[in-house]
Amino acid sequence: MLNLQKLKLGQKFTLLLFMVFLGGILASGLALASVLNKSAEAQLTTQALMLMETMNSVRSYTVDEVRPELNKHLSAEFLPETVPAYSANQVFGIFRSNPAYEEFAYREATLNPTNLDDKADEFEATLVNFFRERPNREELHGVRKRFPLDDQFYIARPIQITKESCLACHSTPDLAPASMIEQYGPNNGFGWQLNEIVGAQIIAVPANQVFRTASKSLILILGIFIAVFALAIYFVNFWLNRYVVRPLNRMSEVAEVVSMGDTGAEFVQQSQDEVGKLAESFNRMRLSLQMAMNRLERYREGRRTGSKNYTSQ
Repeated sequence: MLNLQKLKLGQKFTLLLFMVFLGGILASGLALASVLNKSAEAQLTTQALMLMETMNSVRSYTVDEVRPELNKHLSAEFLPETVPAYSANQVFGIFRSNPAYEEFAYREATLNPTNLDDKADEFEATLVNFFRERPNREELHGVRKRFPLDDQFYIARPIQITKESCLACHSTPDLAPASMIEQYGPNNGFGWQLNEIVGAQIIAVPANQVFRTASKSLILILGIFIAVFALAIYFVNFWLNRYVVRPLNRMSEVAEVVSMGDTGAEFVQQSQDEVGKLAESFNRMRLSLQMAMNRLERYREGRRTGSKNYTSQ
């Protein structure tokens, strides 16, 4: 166990600085990591929300502009272009054809879809059930672990049947367009209810690169902080040794000489600070000691002289 009483003043001061440095590194590292992670998450959220709103714009355009123009053809042939989810997925597929965005994902995952390609997987079903159990929850976000693939940051929103027009294709097979039944069959995508949450709209963006960048920034900033603090410790120790430790050592050496009887040794005063005042006080003490010793010597000399005179008589 470290015995502080045996350490020199410089060593104690260095130890104190190191403890402050270590505590500062830990505290600032934790705070900085939290800030950078939140910043990375905010960046991912911005990307995901932008894509989400883009897909919603495609859906709205399909419902408001495309479907009215194609509805008259549905009796003869089912046109998937009239389905908002189909349009959104097609547009997103074009977006993903760029290699820079191939790790992005868009899903309108449904528990009971018309097109089985939209059927929710285990993870997506968990999100859908989350919204079904919490109908007032409008959004959910988090990180999906996909080892060994890269993690994805996702934003999910519930898909809720709020318009009765949706039930024309999803209530019962006999009410659905014959062309749709012919293409997808009568077994899937039916039985939906008004205001029911049937799925989740999910945008996923690659997260590893963003968090790696945040980690690199953390390491860089902490490295700079460590370097600055190391320099601070060096210069503080240099100053301490030069203006405190060395003068005290010199005073200790002079005090040792004075204690051996050499009252001519002088404490050198090099500054006007506390150390300089201490040297000045030691000099006054040395002079007082010298005067006292001189008086004592004269007293002894007087005693010896008086004793000799008495003996000679």
